[in-house]
Amino acid sequence: MNKGLKLSLMNTEETESKQKHPVKIVGIRFKPAGKIYDFNCVAYVLKTGDEVIVETEHGLGFGTVATEPENRNPETVRQSLKKVYRPATPEDREQREKNREIEDQAYDFCRECVDSLNLQMHLFSVESNFDNSKLTFFFTADGRVDFRKLVKMLVKEFRTKIEMRQVGIRNQAKMCGGVGRCGRILCCSAFMTRFDPVTIKMAKKQGLSLNPTKISGVCGRLMCCLTFENNLYSGGQKAQKPNSNKDNPKQSSQE
Repeated sequence: MNKGLKLSLMNTEETESKQKHPVKIVGIRFKPAGKIYDFNCVAYVLKTGDEVIVETEHGLGFGTVATEPENRNPETVRQSLKKVYRPATPEDREQREKNREIEDQAYDFCRECVDSLNLQMHLFSVESNFDNSKLTFFFTADGRVDFRKLVKMLVKEFRTKIEMRQVGIRNQAKMCGGVGRCGRILCCSAFMTRFDPVTIKMAKKQGLSLNPTKISGVCGRLMCCLTFENNLYSGGQKAQKPNSNKDNPKQSSQE
């Protein structure tokens, strides 16, 4: 066997051994009750609640460890997985506080611009990238909004990339938070990471009032909690049908 073939075989074996080596994955969350994203933990020792700086598609991001690191088979991990850049430092926390001040300033300025341009939109939140490379403005509206003049005013004021993001009313409730009719923090802002379809049939199946004002949340849509026990009620109703005679002992004895 010639030397070139030996070298190629050795390189192949080394590559395969690296691919078979477990990858340490950690779950990072950027917002309270937000979606959990997987990152390569590299060699850092992290635990739930630790604040870290991670690599994202839009630069560095500030996040919190939501799930502790675990080893996974490299074949089940996508190749484009981003890495944990470093644990957060006091300087990083100071930068985050500065970003929040910029977000407040951007919100106030944008509200003034929206009023001056008489745009039919409701601005409710502003988010800044960790490195201040972009400001994202979240709003709701009944239809499409021509905000080209607004974007020009924002770019001129803040000298950074501007993104206008129109979201649904349920997303607004999740981002702003609040208290539901049950007296507890809204489920969507407390722990829900996605919105499942909710129908009036769910309320009917659970024997609840069909009055929209009693089964609607603060967002004006049907309450998300209607989905939590829907499967349980469906299974319970099906299980009760064959045993319905047990409630009437006279009928069962005659049979």
